[in-house]
Amino acid sequence: MSFEKISKTLIGDNPGRSTELNYYQIGPEQADKKVYLQAAIHADEQPGILVLHHLLKLLRNADKAGELDARFVLFPMVNPLGMGDIEFGRHQGRYNRSSGLNHNRDWPSLYPAITSELIEKLGDSAETNILLVRDALRDWAAKLPRLTALEQWRQILYTEACDADYVFDVHCDDDSLLHIFSVPQQQENIQQLAHWTGAAATLLVEESGGGSFDEVWPALWLQLARCHPERPVTLPVISCTLEYRGRMDTFDDLNRADAEQLFGYFQAEGLISGKSCGLKGQAAAATDLRATEYLRAPMSGLLVYKVGLGDRVAKGDLIAEVLQLDGEGAFLDRVPLLAGTDGFVLSRVVTKYVWRNANVCKIVGNEILESRIGSLLSD
Repeated sequence: MSFEKISKTLIGDNPGRSTELNYYQIGPEQADKKVYLQAAIHADEQPGILVLHHLLKLLRNADKAGELDARFVLFPMVNPLGMGDIEFGRHQGRYNRSSGLNHNRDWPSLYPAITSELIEKLGDSAETNILLVRDALRDWAAKLPRLTALEQWRQILYTEACDADYVFDVHCDDDSLLHIFSVPQQQENIQQLAHWTGAAATLLVEESGGGSFDEVWPALWLQLARCHPERPVTLPVISCTLEYRGRMDTFDDLNRADAEQLFGYFQAEGLISGKSCGLKGQAAAATDLRATEYLRAPMSGLLVYKVGLGDRVAKGDLIAEVLQLDGEGAFLDRVPLLAGTDGFVLSRVVTKYVWRNANVCKIVGNEILESRIGSLLSD
């Protein structure tokens, strides 16, 4: 049995800015499998904190009972830098104030950790190659710069996640149904996760263009396999972003049930024994992220929705109207926002004052949209 709380100090870039990063390691230290979970990398997205709070208790009880067959690393609140981002009485938390960087964008590629010397060592055993690459990742992470608080923080996360078999990044949307982002090469396993969590949508694409935390892990192995087809290289990590509904969906009963469903998934994966927890459902089939429309406002104004979450819509249907706040038609005219695809409404924004090109709604369809090129994520 092993249950350990770890605290690390992130030294601030100026006086009064140092903070503490707390996380937990649970389960056998020499377990064959490792599971890494983090919540609130976007610090303004807090339902995941409560989900992992409840999961932490379930894992601790399972550890006491000797039922953990994997090593679990949990960061229930992974971004204390963002949690401290309070300005004029409002919490922000999505961007780093020093760099302007979105906390879940532009995570550097892991492929530079793979040197020519390492490639020469790769042999005919996929399992041995996994060990060699993960050793290289640990060495690479240990040498990352740690001058700024942001660099210190990223180095800790890279170090803890680099040898994990599961990397789950827990988020939420604004006002949304539960959904998952992942890569198509993991569709079979991620579909099982969707069944267990009750996901309304599973959105797959190999490269979103955003450099999100969950995406860099499979990207390494996929790039390695493509660049060196003569070597046996598999995809040894299941990685995804779990979007636990909307920002307001932080409730004990709801998030306790979320934790139980996640616990049940890990049991089904053979990582936890004991009495079955959670109830597996039947989720919709996964779709290509490029088939999900990100509907945007053509102008600034007051947003008036005409649809609710989960509503099915057809191309051309009225989704919302934007009430003009200035100009000739101020407070008289409304500009319609029409669906550009057939599908269902996955998410909406809570703030009803919108500005030009602001993302206001996601519609999940099945037909890849010509407009979905470049970065596929909203910032």
